[in-house]
Amino acid sequence: MLEETGLPYEAHLVPFAEDAQKSPEFLSVSPNGKIPAILDPDGPGGAPFALSESGAILLYVAEKTGLLMPTDPVERWEAMQWLMFQMGGVGPMFGQLGFFHVFAGKTWEDKRPRDRYVAEARRLLDVMEARLEGREWFVGEAFSIVDISLLGWVRNLVGMYDAGELVDFAGHPNVADWLARGLARPAVQRGLNMPPRT
Repeated sequence: MLEETGLPYEAHLVPFAEDAQKSPEFLSVSPNGKIPAILDPDGPGGAPFALSESGAILLYVAEKTGLLMPTDPVERWEAMQWLMFQMGGVGPMFGQLGFFHVFAGKTWEDKRPRDRYVAEARRLLDVMEARLEGREWFVGEAFSIVDISLLGWVRNLVGMYDAGELVDFAGHPNVADWLARGLARPAVQRGLNMPPRT
């Protein structure tokens, strides 16, 4: 989002392996101890402003810049709807699938929890597939905060989580094409390397 809008920023890596997310300094910015979190030195009224939770940050930056959020009332509410779809569905369900397929839960002998999230991930991909029929982006004709909110989750589903076969990603060509379009954006490519990895 910050790369797409061109706002100046300084990225900081939060090393979870070192419990940096539990430090008093980080908790002062993100009370839930989760990423992402921002500290805007020029917040409302010109005062510093801390904000966490990805959906809230996307809405804040869109409002601050006037970018990546539709101005048409119908499209604006559609964007809100699809942003909530990501926050309440895609993020939690894909994340749990990752836990049970790749991370600590992968060693569990009982595969029912993993299979439950596989089924839900497939269902969510079906919803996305239908929405993207005949569309390049989720809302209107332009790339928006909705696409930004979903790109990382879908990328991780088939990348980091290596769950493409499990969820029949190949059976969702509209989603695959949308993912390729989104990842091809120069600002997205820059954002994926922030902070730069060595």
